[in-house]
Amino acid sequence: MTDHPITPPPELMQQWDTEGRHQDYCTVTEYVAHHAAQWSADQELEACCEWLIGWDTCEGERLASLLHKGRRPRPPSLKEQALNALDAVDSFGNEGDRDTIRRALEQIDD
Repeated sequence: MTDHPITPPPELMQQWDTEGRHQDYCTVTEYVAHHAAQWSADQELEACCEWLIGWDTCEGERLASLLHKGRRPRPPSLKEQALNALDAVDSFGNEGDRDTIRRALEQIDD
């Protein structure tokens, strides 16, 4: 392999190879490829964010944060998933039950 900033180090490749042998939902090659692609993309994103911060001291940090949030959005919390599921339900008990469940979910911290 070439020595490139987005090429995973041999230790990580070995770790993924070992981990890939202990799962049964894809081949070892697919497992390693998936993790290597994600690792490389994360390295590139971090380099872009650092470049933005170094490029413009006033706006760089804000832009880097926006870029990171846009390219690596956090998955919805269990609370958000439950509220979305509740919205998707056509008939779930009566209206009062739905409102009670919604108010309870909205009070839970994320």
